[in-house]
Amino acid sequence: MELAFSPEELAFRDQVREFVREGMPPAIRAKAAVDGNFDMHEIMEWHKVLYRKGWVAPHWPKELGGPGLDTARRFILVEELELAGAPHLSPFGLSMVGPLIIQFGTDAQKQRYLPKILAGEEVWCQGYSEPNSGSDLASLRCRAEDDGKGSFVVNGQKTWTTYAQYADWIFCLVRTDASAKKQAGISFLLIDLKTPGVTVKPFLTTGGTPAFCETFFDNVVVPRENLVGPLNGGWTLAKALLGHERTMIAAVGQSARAIRRVKRIASETRMGAATVLDDPGFRAKIARLEIKLRSLQMANYRAIAGAQLGKAPGPESSILKLRGSEILQQAFELAMEIMGENSLTWFNDAGVVPPFEQWVPSAFNYLRATTIYGGSNEIQKNIIAKMILGLG
Repeated sequence: MELAFSPEELAFRDQVREFVREGMPPAIRAKAAVDGNFDMHEIMEWHKVLYRKGWVAPHWPKELGGPGLDTARRFILVEELELAGAPHLSPFGLSMVGPLIIQFGTDAQKQRYLPKILAGEEVWCQGYSEPNSGSDLASLRCRAEDDGKGSFVVNGQKTWTTYAQYADWIFCLVRTDASAKKQAGISFLLIDLKTPGVTVKPFLTTGGTPAFCETFFDNVVVPRENLVGPLNGGWTLAKALLGHERTMIAAVGQSARAIRRVKRIASETRMGAATVLDDPGFRAKIARLEIKLRSLQMANYRAIAGAQLGKAPGPESSILKLRGSEILQQAFELAMEIMGENSLTWFNDAGVVPPFEQWVPSAFNYLRATTIYGGSNEIQKNIIAKMILGLG
């Protein structure tokens, strides 16, 4: 595609906007209007709305339940949902393990897992990071040992297992060969969280959200058929999954909506006889953010154009992750600056500040993690330097 949408693609954008206006349940629409934090039951309600429409997994092939959208229409759908403030669906099934099962899984695995992911009947979480293995993921120590009876026995710990307390399954990177080179001894395993020996412990973020968990495995027996891809070949799957995750973190629509909210807050916040939006200094800060966002959008369009030609996500996705996470953080930093003392009220009851300011501090705190998860931005710079610039 060219770096502009065709009339047919623009017509599809109008179709998506009409669906969101008419199809979003009233309670969800009210919370979306003020960019509130959605509870898991609201997220799953919206999941089922999109499932009935056929849009819950826009990037899945049609023969496996996807809508058969091309790359441009997939991008438009995701961007419009972000711009509308719709609940972000849990990505772990739809955008992470689902595509990996499609690419690397057996026919039996596809038949077992994919329909339930699509319908929202089984919720997934991710088991990658460990207390001492985050960005250096290849140093993970959670181990899975063959018991000689057709199963693995898993022992170890995963951390930052987002919303594991609501999940039915977890996909894990586990060490299956302790004697191999770090990356070579890792496998990709699917684990039912109801299995005896699994313990999930949620903890609060500084923004007051129960997003993260620690997950423990104590002699957890996992059938061998839950291995995805070859034994000790999990690192290839891990890299493929992280490529998709880093592309998603670009979040162009989410950042655009955040900047719109910054403008609204600035236009309604008094500073002497005028508003913050009247101040040249603040206007320049907003303009700089919008310029950065426009540049990111163009980079995203280039990625879309490449995907239209069959190019899989490569090291360029690190650029999208790096800049996208920074811009999103900077938008909320500016909102907090404009709000002043109102930015310290996230543990207060509703009504203390205007509704469109109420959720900003919580989001600000949560989004400090965007430059860490999916591979820290420092790691992304190393990837860009080595794989794109050819340095060292």
